[in-house]
Amino acid sequence: MLERIAPALIEPTLLAVYLVAAGAMILSPGPDTLYVLTRSVGDGRDAGIASAAGISVGVLVHTLAAVVGLSAVFRASELAFAAVTIVGAGYLVFLGVRTIRDDGLLLEDDDPSTASPFREAVLVNILNPQVALFFLAFLPQFVDRAGHVPTQLSILGALYAVVTMGYLATVAVGSSAVRRLLFARPRVAGGVRWLSGLILVGLGLRLLIGSVFV
Repeated sequence: MLERIAPALIEPTLLAVYLVAAGAMILSPGPDTLYVLTRSVGDGRDAGIASAAGISVGVLVHTLAAVVGLSAVFRASELAFAAVTIVGAGYLVFLGVRTIRDDGLLLEDDDPSTASPFREAVLVNILNPQVALFFLAFLPQFVDRAGHVPTQLSILGALYAVVTMGYLATVAVGSSAVRRLLFARPRVAGGVRWLSGLILVGLGLRLLIGSVFV
């Protein structure tokens, strides 16, 4: 079925290889997966699914950036790359600190955080310049340069977003079940809240340190 999406644009065998490679990359634990996991446990299934949708929209934004060449600008400009990295890392640290300080998480089933998980997830994904560079390096490997390159890149990015949404939505549904087990255990819930916050802070620091020393 997926091969019918672009029969004249992407060779079916190459498309199949791309889907396997993309699936392997998506299944690798990273900031996106951990963010959806923490929001699902903290605010429930709906928040987790909204976060998954936000991450997928971020993938589409990075695809668009790769198509129009914006990612190449970040690769060529150390200042632009550093600026976006600092903003992205700072945002993750902010989310982590807010999670730690939010005593309401995991304690009220019908009282989710007032912050928009969709909007936050979009920002978490977009403000990671390493994701932009990944798409710039990854997608062209599966493009037939004899065809219409921008269209092929768009299709590959859209497929990546669809697979991402499916995987992260599954993570959201599965991890939200853990949240229900914590309602009767406030102390354990508090520990999970701190752990979730520290994970986000750690991801922000890793993004910053990795960009500086790599």
